Amino acid sequence: MTTQQLIDQIRIKKSFLCVGLDVDLGKIPKHLLTLEDPIFEFNKAIIDATHDLVVSYKPNTAFYEAYGLKGWTSLQKTIEYINENYPDIFTIADAKRGDIGNTSTMYAKAFFEDLKFDSVTVAPYMGKDSVEPFLAFENKHTIMLALTSNEGAFDFQTLQTNQQELYKQVLETSKTWKNSSNLMYVVGATKAEYFTEVRKIVPDSFLLVPGVGAQGGSLSEVCKYGMNDSIGLLINSSRGIIYASNGIDFAQTAREEALKIQQEMNAILDAKL
Repeated sequence: MTTQQLIDQIRIKKSFLCVGLDVDLGKIPKHLLTLEDPIFEFNKAIIDATHDLVVSYKPNTAFYEAYGLKGWTSLQKTIEYINENYPDIFTIADAKRGDIGNTSTMYAKAFFEDLKFDSVTVAPYMGKDSVEPFLAFENKHTIMLALTSNEGAFDFQTLQTNQQELYKQVLETSKTWKNSSNLMYVVGATKAEYFTEVRKIVPDSFLLVPGVGAQGGSLSEVCKYGMNDSIGLLINSSRGIIYASNGIDFAQTAREEALKIQQEMNAILDAKL
């Protein structure tokens, strides 16, 4: 999917909502556990109930890898289901990969060529040769960790080095890499006050924003400081939507929660456009 196609979907759906498909068998409705593939059936129901309200789905691969081959099969079935039935949806493999060049190439092939995700998250700590192999794939997007929403983010990301916070140096450096136009960035909603600084460095890039909802981030604050002329935001919500109910009505309740966010986004977009 091209960036323009993603922007078009945001404008059509009046939404920039991304739903995280982080499936824990200990949390999904118990009646699904009797099915052959409860993870896929849970995902399928959530997707069918919310697809018209969202522009992106983001499975965190750890929640599938934890169940071994069966979990990986569930992930493959999930991405195939999205691609076949809702090809306008932007898909994110939340894998946070990043290794020396030849290994990163294989990671990229796994997610872009085999599973056919539109994008994958990566960690930039190993530098250029760990990220550029992902950037080499046409119309695929690499979403690099920049300023995350977790408590430990302050251990390194905001440290001052050479009179500048480390996350700013990461952003600046990444712009010099080959095919950097394929980069997007993770910036946590719980750090809304940083969005102005982020936008000074990457004004045109899309930002994947976790932390709205269960982690307490403010959608209005993120949009105030982080939105650009092309919207430029994908707001992720996982637990607040997919685990809104653990009963028979789980999919409908997930839709109701997604609709609340989409309506808020619609109002923000109407005020901006």
